[in-house]
Amino acid sequence: MTTPPHLDQLTAEQLRQLAAQLLADAAEKEQTIAQQGQTIAQQGHQLKHHQLLNDKLTQELAILKRHRFGKRSEGLNSHQASLLDELVDADIAAIEATLSEAAESADTPSAPAKRQPKRVPLPPTLPRTIITHEPDNTECTCGCQLQRIGEDISEKLDYTPGTFTVERHVRGKWVCKHCERLTQVPVPAQIIDKGLPTSGLLAHLLIAKYADHLPLYRQERIFARAGLGIARSTLAEWVGRCGVALQPLADALREALLKQPVLHADETPVPMLSPGKKKAHRAYIWAYCSPATAALHAVVYDFAENRAGANARTFLDGWQGKLVCDDYSGYKAGFQRGITEIGCMAHARRKFYELHTANKSQIAEQALTLIQQLYEIERGGKALSAEARQRLRKQRSKPLLDSLHQWLMTHRQKVPNGSATARAIDYSLKRWQALIHYCEDGAVPIDNNQVENQIRPWALGRSNWLFAGSLRSGQRAAAIMSLIQSARLNGHDPYAYLSNVLQRLPTQKNNAIDELLPHHWKPDAV
Repeated sequence: MTTPPHLDQLTAEQLRQLAAQLLADAAEKEQTIAQQGQTIAQQGHQLKHHQLLNDKLTQELAILKRHRFGKRSEGLNSHQASLLDELVDADIAAIEATLSEAAESADTPSAPAKRQPKRVPLPPTLPRTIITHEPDNTECTCGCQLQRIGEDISEKLDYTPGTFTVERHVRGKWVCKHCERLTQVPVPAQIIDKGLPTSGLLAHLLIAKYADHLPLYRQERIFARAGLGIARSTLAEWVGRCGVALQPLADALREALLKQPVLHADETPVPMLSPGKKKAHRAYIWAYCSPATAALHAVVYDFAENRAGANARTFLDGWQGKLVCDDYSGYKAGFQRGITEIGCMAHARRKFYELHTANKSQIAEQALTLIQQLYEIERGGKALSAEARQRLRKQRSKPLLDSLHQWLMTHRQKVPNGSATARAIDYSLKRWQALIHYCEDGAVPIDNNQVENQIRPWALGRSNWLFAGSLRSGQRAAAIMSLIQSARLNGHDPYAYLSNVLQRLPTQKNNAIDELLPHHWKPDAV
């Protein structure tokens, strides 16, 4: 064993080297301690976040279960109560799935799994497709040949448009007699582990509910006519689980949309009847989409409990582009934060159209004729590039807009204040700068009709599903309908898109989630 020399035996140079080494060691240890402290602080922050999330979701879950399984409100008829129950069941499933994911990410023990109800066998009359899962290699690592000793069979209910079928999955069991090692192909990852539905059936369920506006109680009857006794609460659970799984994709679609320099925005009321309340109040769906001429074809819906302008500011936070919208004051605050206001010529035209319809006003007819000429120019430039369209507008639209403005100013002096004609003219004059902004950029549309077309499915569906049952159910509907409508905008069959996405999503890497967005998805990936 070698003993270190005494300090008085070292030379000055050796002492300097030793001091430098000790200082370096001390600095390294200090850095390590600082990194460990930072790691502990981050873990503490994550733990606190998970705890707050767990407390919030647990409280929300208790409220929903109290409504679902407690005394029913006497203020609701059976039809309304039925619709609300299915929304609550979906919310409960979504919260339980979120709590499970949070527990896994935090490496904390999750709540014990709830007892699954006994599954009713699928009708033997349904056509069956046998899908075998066997190992690629039947030779054991020890060199012996594996022997098949049995199999596990599971059945899943599938749906292709118009037909229910059964997928029978057969997983062979192979064993090595020498080392007694069992080999079996693992079950492919799915949105609902060990569940009955395939991705095709889940896609059908979502399309029927959110695109065709069929409430789950109607779908339950359709299933029953096919001999499938699937409870509405089970269907609602599937919807809730799918909503949680598809939310990251909807978030990625929102991020992609907010990279666009030009956006449309509009909002429409949606009745909302929360659990425990007897009366519905007015909630809102906000819609944001890219122009029809943009390279990206996408629409994103945002559900909010009110029409406050803060909802638009939150959604567009950090975005500074050109926003095509109506005259609603909720957007005004954004125009002071770097967003450029683009007026809607269709709204200006609508004021004169209503005036002409009411009393055959000649002034309104003249205004409609002038505005019609602007739209004829737009139709002629529809196929042009943005640069060519801007030149066309500068040459033809700009002089026409100058004439229209002068015409409005002249006639405004001839009509009395407060009259219907004055109000129609004032609408255009007060927003004139916003109305003519489109001439400065060929990528900017003349009106807001694009987003009004995308918000129409919500207006059509209100008569069927009557109301949103909670903030969570409204947000889930907004996310799923964003994906469905964006798939349509990109020319995809929504069923084919969702079926493939739900099949690939469980194994899709987080850094490759964009591949499943509607504008990137390819049908040949099926």
